[in-house]
This record gives sequence, C-alpha cells and structure tokens, in this order.
Amino acid sequence: MKNLKTYLNKLYLTFDLKFLSPDPLEVVHQFKEPKDREVIGLIASSLAYGQVNRILVSIRSVLKRMDNQPYKFVINFNPEKDAKIFDGFIHRFNSGRDIACLVYFAKQMIEKNGSIGAFFLKGYNSGDANIKNALVNFSERVLSLDSSAIYSNIARADKKKLPVNAGVRFFFPSPKDGSPCKRLNLYLRWMVRNGDSLDFGLWKDIQPCKLVIPLDTHIARISKNIGLTKRKSPDWKMAEEITANLKMLDPEDPIKYDFALCRLGILEHCPKRKDLKKCEACLIKKICVL
Repeated sequence: MKNLKTYLNKLYLTFDLKFLSPDPLEVVHQFKEPKDREVIGLIASSLAYGQVNRILVSIRSVLKRMDNQPYKFVINFNPEKDAKIFDGFIHRFNSGRDIACLVYFAKQMIEKNGSIGAFFLKGYNSGDANIKNALVNFSERVLSLDSSAIYSNIARADKKKLPVNAGVRFFFPSPKDGSPCKRLNLYLRWMVRNGDSLDFGLWKDIQPCKLVIPLDTHIARISKNIGLTKRKSPDWKMAEEITANLKMLDPEDPIKYDFALCRLGILEHCPKRKDLKKCEACLIKKICVL
C-alpha cells in the first residue's frame, strides 16, 4: 500500500490543470460565477458519456443555445416557449427534449431551494458512510419534478408523472439500481472537492471524504491493473471498493486521484492491451499487474 500511495501521489501531482483538455470540466472552467458553474456543471457532467471530443461538441452546442449564459437562461426558462430552442440537438441517445427537461429540472431545483446544491443537501446526511443515500434521494426527487410541458405528447395516465421512457431519466441514475452513477459522481467531484485548482469546492457542506469515484471504463480497467478492485462488473459496488482502497491512501480526499487515473486512459498513456513502449513510459508501471 505504501508503494501504491507513492506512485499515485506522483501521478496526481503530474496530471494537474495543464492536462485539463480534453475534458468536459474545461467548459465549466470557462465560467467564473459559481451560479454559472453549478448549472453548466450539471449539464456538462450529464453529457459526459461517449468520446470526449464529441462530448465537448455537445456541451458547447447546448451552451450556444443558452447564449453562453447558463444560470440566466435556466432561471428564465419557460418550458412552453423555450423547449424548442433545443430542437435538433442529439447526443448519442439523448435528444433536445431531454436537455430541455434537464434545464427545467434545474430551474425547479433553484426555485425550490435557491440552488442545485441546496436542493441536493435536502437528502444529504453527514453521518452516512458515503454519498450513496444522498444520491438515491436526489435522483428520486429530481425525477418527481414537473415535466408535463416537455413530454406533453407522450400518452400516460398521470400527465404530471415523468414517462418511463423519458430520456432525461438517463441523467439521474441511482445506486439503488446498482448503477455506478459515474456522471453524477463526476458532478459531485467538481462541486465538492476543494483541494486543488481542478475542482471548485462550491458545495461546502459536503465533505470530500464522502464522495465516491466516478467509475468509467478507464477507471475500472486501470484500477484492476493496480489492485484497487477485484470485482469484474463496473457497478456501484466496484465504485465503492475502489473508493475504500483510495481512502487508505488519503482518508480526507480519496477522489483526488480520479482525474489523474482517468487521464491515463483518455490520453491513451495506458492502453487496453499491453504496449511495451507506452508501458515503459508509464508513471505507475511498477504497481501495475498487467
């Protein structure tokens, strides 16, 4: 474990803000106002699936439709009139209507509690071992918000209830269903962590030690390679296991290693198959079992 900490700390110090691009977080860094960061952070993290360059194109497309004023656009959003602004938008299997609903949900969260962070905190208990219960509560409450003006042409018995096949549901998974909740955990990392210049530390009532790693294919693969997990399926339990092992390295801020580990995968420094040239140059080759 001592060797693991030594090499991961070196990796963490190497991959800092200079290595931010390409990453959805770079778009959030373009804004200085916390209210803008909170709103565009939710949108950017929600779209953070697929190839990173395509993700960036989609986030910037949404921003352009919002006149690059995310908070102002959200609080003034009228679903009956403004949903059409996102017509024609597509990001893999999410449509413009799903983005319109996401924006409308953000508006309702802000109206109810003053900010998205305050809305999230209504389901947070600092005594919980990690953020799991808060995430379950958050997703359930968000998906119970009004969506009738957005999905009005989908037949259903309860006009105010979100349709089962509504694409916006994809943005709010739950650990209760076994989902690793990668994108929501990514959003939480951005909003909660405050130990470096990468993340923003806007939600000060949540301790960084309660966060769970945003588990994607890169993190799952590299974590297996360096012994952070023995599990096979990239689910919530794997995310918790990796996080628990990282807590042994840094009990107060275990998720600080997320960005650096993910960079190894995104920048193809850590290939899916062993590559002698790339592996030789890898900063954590001595703790890799590949």
